[in-house]
Amino acid sequence: MAAAAGPVDCHCHLAAPCFQADVEAVVRAAEQAAVSALVVVSEQAGEFRSVVALSERFPGLVWPCLGVHPVQEFSPEEQRSVTLKDLDAALPLIELYKEKLVGIGEVGLDFTPRFASTDEQKEGQRQVLIKQIELARRLDLPLNVHSRSAGRPTINLLKEQGATKVLLHAFDGKPSVAMEGVKAGYFFSIPPSIIRSEQKQKLVKLLPLESMCLETDSPALGPEKQVRNEPKNIYIAAEYIAKIKGIPVEEVIEVTTQNALKVFPKLQNFLRL
Repeated sequence: MAAAAGPVDCHCHLAAPCFQADVEAVVRAAEQAAVSALVVVSEQAGEFRSVVALSERFPGLVWPCLGVHPVQEFSPEEQRSVTLKDLDAALPLIELYKEKLVGIGEVGLDFTPRFASTDEQKEGQRQVLIKQIELARRLDLPLNVHSRSAGRPTINLLKEQGATKVLLHAFDGKPSVAMEGVKAGYFFSIPPSIIRSEQKQKLVKLLPLESMCLETDSPALGPEKQVRNEPKNIYIAAEYIAKIKGIPVEEVIEVTTQNALKVFPKLQNFLRL
């Protein structure tokens, strides 16, 4: 019998500047640790070529999602709420690379007050998300979704717009709100920062394993604050989920990998379960 497929990192940022110097070593370390796929997301059009290039450099291991994030960062000092203009710059490139993509992301809503304090900013984010939900439907691709400080509005908008294939990454809302997503058939990916987040621990207690995936969100949301996170740390999330659920870590990896293949059907051709 073939060995079970290793974990899938459903959401990471390997095109981030801090990986530029050693991305090869980071990807190989994940491969050595038996991570079976890395789903790499983008936040703005300027990153798209790098994300696609990584998937070509590490075929069968790195898989690209292209999308426009609700917060556009131009430098650590300069971050602002997304506008339709930001999306306009991205759409032709998504069209260009559509055959290579496993998902549209990172998309979503971010109502953190320093980014979106006005109704106008929030509405701008909603419009950008709606357009990307429509795009994902047209391309028959899942959505890799961000919902910081906007758990309920994000789930409500996805449902209103009829989105069906959805991964909510690092959900920071109430577990009861997450259960609305579970009812809609959405999946939730859990990062290694669960070991230091009471909110994530409560979320995992309530969420059924059948609705969970694994992620690292590298370079963010690692086991230690302010330390660069890497995809090989995905096992830290799996082990903590196993501890909370009182089940073997192997079961967590097996079920979350099957779930990842439900969210990202294009991976099915490459990961044999």
